[in-house]
Amino acid sequence: MSKAFTLPKYSLGVGDRFAHQAKAQLAACIKAAEAGIEVVPVWNKSNREHMIIGTEPSQTRQAANTAVKELGWKQPYFVDADHITLKTVDRFLEPCDFFTLDVAEEIGKAAKTEDVDAFVARHPELIGEVRIPRIAEPFHTNVAFVKGVANKFLAAVQDAGMIYRKLVENKGEGQFVPEISMDETDSPQTPVELLIILAAIADEKIPIQTIAPKFTGRFNKGVDYVGDVAQFAKEFEEDLAAINFAVKRYGLPENLKLSVHSGSDKFSIYKAIHEAVVKFDAGVHVKTAGTTWLEELIGLAESGGSGLEIAKEVYREAFAHADELCKPYATVIDIDYARLPKPQEVEGWTSEQFTSALRHDQSNPAYNPSFRQLLHVGFKVAAKMGKRYLDALKANDEIVARNVTTNLYERHIRPIFLGQ
Repeated sequence: MSKAFTLPKYSLGVGDRFAHQAKAQLAACIKAAEAGIEVVPVWNKSNREHMIIGTEPSQTRQAANTAVKELGWKQPYFVDADHITLKTVDRFLEPCDFFTLDVAEEIGKAAKTEDVDAFVARHPELIGEVRIPRIAEPFHTNVAFVKGVANKFLAAVQDAGMIYRKLVENKGEGQFVPEISMDETDSPQTPVELLIILAAIADEKIPIQTIAPKFTGRFNKGVDYVGDVAQFAKEFEEDLAAINFAVKRYGLPENLKLSVHSGSDKFSIYKAIHEAVVKFDAGVHVKTAGTTWLEELIGLAESGGSGLEIAKEVYREAFAHADELCKPYATVIDIDYARLPKPQEVEGWTSEQFTSALRHDQSNPAYNPSFRQLLHVGFKVAAKMGKRYLDALKANDEIVARNVTTNLYERHIRPIFLGQ
C-alpha cells in the first residue's frame, strides 16, 4: 500500500456540512502539531447530508484541498465517503480517498447456510477456549455460538466485500482507506464477537484500516456520553486487545484501529480513550461530524445583529418542524420536549443567552442539551435558507472560525490525543 493511503495513528473525522469551515478545522490540527502530536483530518459528509443540503462530494474535496494549500499543511489528509452503500457509492468515487462502508441494513440478515458452515470449518481456532492476549479471562465458545455470530454479521461483511471490490475496480488497490461501520446494531459486540467479525473481514480480503464497533451506552448527537464510563473503558481496552490479536492472527493491516462514531462531545469518555490508546500504543479515529455546524450557529449568535436573528430563525423553524427533523435521527437523540424553550421566549434572548444554552459547557447552568440536540438535527433549516445563511457565515467568518477551531482543539483534540 502506498504511504499516502495509510491512515496515520491518530485521526479526527471532521464534518463540514456547508463546506465553509475547512480552514478553521485544519487550524485545530495545526495547533495539535504545535503541541507535539500529529492528528490528521478526515473530512466526512454522508450521502444523506449531501442530499439535504444540495451539495456534491466534490465540494467537500475542493474545500479540503483549498484549506490544506492556504494553511501549508504538509501531513496527510483524507475525504471520507461517509456511510456509503453500493447504491450511493458512485458519486463519491472520484473525490474521496477514505470510504466508510455502511452495512447496517445487512446486520442481522441471515447468511447462506453453506457460507456459515464454511466459515466455521475455516476457523476452528474460534471454537472452544479462545485466549486473547491482554484479556485476563479466556472466552469459551462452541459451534452453535460461532454459527450464531456468523449468521448475524457474515452477510454484512460479504456486502462490505462487494463495496470494497467495486472501489478497487474504480480506484485501484491501496489507493484509498477502507473503514467498516458495525456500530448500528442492537447490542455491543463482545471481544470474541469482534474477533469473529475480523476473521470474516480477513476472509473477504478487505484490508480495513479502521473499524467502528458498537460500544455500550448512548452516543447521542452533539451531547455527552450517557452510560457507565467504567464499562465503556473495559470494552474499549478489550476491543483494542481483540484488534491486536486479529492483526497478527489474520494478517489484517498493522495500522488497523478503532473508530468511535458520533464521537463528538463525548467528554466523559475521552480520558478513558486516551489512557487506553497510550496503554496499548494504539491508534484511534474519532468522528466528530455535526459539532462544527453547531459552532457556526454559536458564532452567528455571538456576532449579534443579523447573525443572531438567523440563529433564532433556525431554532424557530426547527421547533415548528421538530418531528420531521428528528425522525431520521430517532435512535441517536434524546430530546426532552418539556425542556425546549418556546420560540417566543428565544426571540427575546441576547447573544449570551442563546450561546449559553447551545454551547456544550456543562459547567454553565444555562446549557440545555435538548435545545442543542434539536439544533444539531436542524441544519436542514439553514440549508433551506441557502445563500442567506452562507452569506452570514462569510460576513462573520472570523468569529465563527474562532469557535470552530477552539471547539475542536480545546474540547476534543486536547483531551483525546494529548490527555489534557
